[in-house]
Amino acid sequence: MLQISILKEQKEQSIQALLKKNYKSAAADIDLVLHIEEEKKRVQLDMDNALAESNKIAKQIGELMKSGKKEEAEAQKAQTVSLKSLTKSLQESYESLESQLYDALVKLPNLPYSAVPEGTTPEENVVVLEHGTPPQLSENAVPHWDLIKKYDIIDFELGNKIAGAGFPVYKGKGARLQRALINFFLDEAINAGYTEIQPPIFINKASGFGTGNLPDKDGQMYYMTADDLYAIPTAEVPITNIYRDVILKREDLPLKNVGYTPCFRREAGSWGAHVRGLNRLHQFDKVEIVQITEPKDAAVAHQSMVEHIKMLLEKLGLPYRILKLCGGDMSFTSALCFDFEVYSAAQKRWLEVSSASTFDTFQANRLKCRYKGEDGKNHLVHTLNGSAMALPRIVAALLENNQTDQGIKIPTALIPYTGFEWIN
Repeated sequence: MLQISILKEQKEQSIQALLKKNYKSAAADIDLVLHIEEEKKRVQLDMDNALAESNKIAKQIGELMKSGKKEEAEAQKAQTVSLKSLTKSLQESYESLESQLYDALVKLPNLPYSAVPEGTTPEENVVVLEHGTPPQLSENAVPHWDLIKKYDIIDFELGNKIAGAGFPVYKGKGARLQRALINFFLDEAINAGYTEIQPPIFINKASGFGTGNLPDKDGQMYYMTADDLYAIPTAEVPITNIYRDVILKREDLPLKNVGYTPCFRREAGSWGAHVRGLNRLHQFDKVEIVQITEPKDAAVAHQSMVEHIKMLLEKLGLPYRILKLCGGDMSFTSALCFDFEVYSAAQKRWLEVSSASTFDTFQANRLKCRYKGEDGKNHLVHTLNGSAMALPRIVAALLENNQTDQGIKIPTALIPYTGFEWIN
């Protein structure tokens, strides 16, 4: 959630920043927030004045009663009744304005950094790095949805029988490959100084709000009505919410956590050839890295996450590119985001497999996550997260890019985790 002080002090810059995110009602919505805030201050001042007047009269009544001026004291009491009625009315107005202010504020997305490129579509994202050479496959190479049938390692039909489309069943070496990737990603993060967390995979509304998933992504999350809980879209949500309503010690920052969870997304929309097989799922596995930092350290932390994801892809031998997302393609919560895509040689297209985002104080303000600074005051932290990594499209690319006439070759870095070198 944006800070009102920033909207007030940097109004024009905030409007232009939101317009970069293709938020077309930026000026009107910021004006509404500031207007409600001014009205709230006015009502608060009137309440304070009414209370002060009531206290003044109460003191006068006490003095009149001591002096035996009972009739004058009773007349003053009538004024206090009127003031109590006024105070009650003002309190109701104040609470209504607070509710209106909340509703107006939560609609506003995070402000993108100045480094974010202009643009409204994914085609306007900027490629900042491309690494590796796509493999040259034989003429009989096939996409992963054919490979998984050939080697009987993932079963979509069985998943559809059990749960529905988008819930695959991993079998044999397919299941072992999943487990190998999860452990590989976790170990690499732990070696990089992240502390492993195993969080719940269901969250309450307060947690969804804290990271900005609610109300923005309400329709994309699986909701359990009877329990008023949501299935997590990513481990970022429960891990970051560990620090909700917490005042951290400056010496404990940065905090670096990693967690593996299954993730659940309704993914409403088209289901065509471009999202076939593992390209889009309702349930998938992911390892997530999260950092909580002082504001001055956030840029370095963000770059360290980018470098970490690069390292993972290079160890897996996957050709990749990094895109800096344009304003119109960024998430509601992010201030700057880099997407990672791997090249699928069989599909002849780039597949998004990860993103690394910094949120400035946007999530921290919702979470009320602060640290005590050198000045002794409480300040909002910066939050960051990255996928390190999401498995489905990584698996798709590994299967496709490493297919040979003898079978699918497992990358060297994964062999200690799989216990086998080939899927054949």
